[in-house]
Amino acid sequence: MTAPSATSAPPVPGCPSCSPARLALGRLRRDRFAVAGAALVALLLAAALAAPLLAPHDPTAIVPTLRLAPVGSPGYPLGGDELGRCVLSRMLWGARLSLLVAFVPVLVSLLVGVVAGAVAGWAGGLLDEGVMRILDVLLAFPPILLALGIAASLGPGTWNLIASLMVIGVPVFARLTRAAVLGVRSRLFIEAAEALGAGRNAVLGRHVLPNIVAPILVYVTLQCGRTVIAATGLSFLGLGAPPPAPDWGGMLAAGQKVLAVAPHVATVPGLAIFLLTVALNLLGDGLRDALDPTLKD
Repeated sequence: MTAPSATSAPPVPGCPSCSPARLALGRLRRDRFAVAGAALVALLLAAALAAPLLAPHDPTAIVPTLRLAPVGSPGYPLGGDELGRCVLSRMLWGARLSLLVAFVPVLVSLLVGVVAGAVAGWAGGLLDEGVMRILDVLLAFPPILLALGIAASLGPGTWNLIASLMVIGVPVFARLTRAAVLGVRSRLFIEAAEALGAGRNAVLGRHVLPNIVAPILVYVTLQCGRTVIAATGLSFLGLGAPPPAPDWGGMLAAGQKVLAVAPHVATVPGLAIFLLTVALNLLGDGLRDALDPTLKD
């Protein structure tokens, strides 16, 4: 019998030819809730991108005779709002702003937080202490209150809202990355790479960072859901896109004033916010289970 090659990778139980990434994708596909969440997020993204083609009317056009028109009105499938604007058109165009505010702060804070956390955890010493103390100051404030204070000081506006959400996102990604780096840097394969003469930067880029992608990727989806809620809350308080720009949080705030006579004005954006948040959390839970290395197929 021929002895196995010493350089060959050990087979994965249940699928000798499958890579860990392929196994994780297979687990994710078998998770019906995660697939449903991913499909709903994709559908909302597609609707936002196709808003100019799908919206039946100008989202800012006011038709006084259609003020508070009920759902199912001719030419207005979701009715009219408190000023006579098409709710469906405002929902489609508002999806662009709401998804922009949901994803851009997370991506930017992900980039900044991963770099800060990786450098601090890998370098250690005074640099680590300095970065962590700065993060502790930011984490000392409740995130929504910190975002509220920053957004209020900058004034209403989409990019001011994004900036405030970025600030509250950086500390969580930095601490998560630092903890993951500290857990990986003491592993035997890191010591072996250093013993073979690999430089510290090369070890960090080629061996450490690829092994901490899974928990960060899971947290990205969960943080997107939290950011949707935070952004909606700030827009509800008037710190989002100024009128007449369509925004789900602003639509929700306007709809509460006519909730007794036209509940659809607030219910429609509220339902969209709820579905987007649930979809992102279902996708995050599915990714967490799919990327868990302890699971066996």
